[in-house]
Amino acid sequence: MRHHRYFDRPPTSATGFGPGAMSRFILVMIVANVCIFVIQRLYPPLTSLLGLTPSRFFAEFPNLLFQPLTYMFLHGSLGHIFFNLFALWMFGTEIEYRWGSRPFARFYFLSGLTGALFCLIGNASQIHPIIGASAAIYGLLVAYWIMFPDRYLYIYFLFPIKVKWAIPGMMLLGFLFSAGNIAHMAHLGGALFGLAWLKLEWHWLSPWYWLAGWRRQRRQAKLDRNRQQAEDVMARVDAILDKINEVGIENISREDRRFLEQASTRLSRKDSPEHR
Repeated sequence: MRHHRYFDRPPTSATGFGPGAMSRFILVMIVANVCIFVIQRLYPPLTSLLGLTPSRFFAEFPNLLFQPLTYMFLHGSLGHIFFNLFALWMFGTEIEYRWGSRPFARFYFLSGLTGALFCLIGNASQIHPIIGASAAIYGLLVAYWIMFPDRYLYIYFLFPIKVKWAIPGMMLLGFLFSAGNIAHMAHLGGALFGLAWLKLEWHWLSPWYWLAGWRRQRRQAKLDRNRQQAEDVMARVDAILDKINEVGIENISREDRRFLEQASTRLSRKDSPEHR
């Protein structure tokens, strides 16, 4: 099985601009989104089919279960796709290099799916399709905000502002001054998922966590049983040795002799090289 290369920081780009060399998953996402955007322009009905339309999603359930995933690959304008993919590259590259491509891809898609869930709950009667990768991008923004709060972003390439102030400011301005057709519920869902993913403990949801705990308990129980058995054996051996000191070895019972032989054989096995 192949493994993605990990770096503390992404390899430096040739131009020195941006976060560095493009990572694997982000490259795939950029190519996929651009290709689908071109197909949208050539075949407009694709938007209504693959975009997330809450009212239609519920009316035709479960025929459109793909929409909460496919809506992330659609965009409404050149500016829409440019800013989403630019943010994906700028803020996602270093995170992917730190986490690895598979964990990063999982986080990206789960952020987008959570945004879709918020739209379905908050805008269940909406008849217009929701499109765009913005929910996933908002999840990445929150992750970057948590991971690199003291980094500087250069607003308009001129004004340095720390990430811990810049990203919340960008989100607030986007909410206050955006047009009426913006899916704020999707943004909120993606952002809250990013916050929960990085700040909460999720390992207890994994079956491997419970399996590992069960195996630890079984191993410890076995050790406790073996220890108790060894203590019982040694207690009886001590009692037999005390009896030998009192009456002599020729006067102990056949059962005690057999027990001493078995205990001696067991101890010699444990002390042999293959049992060490």
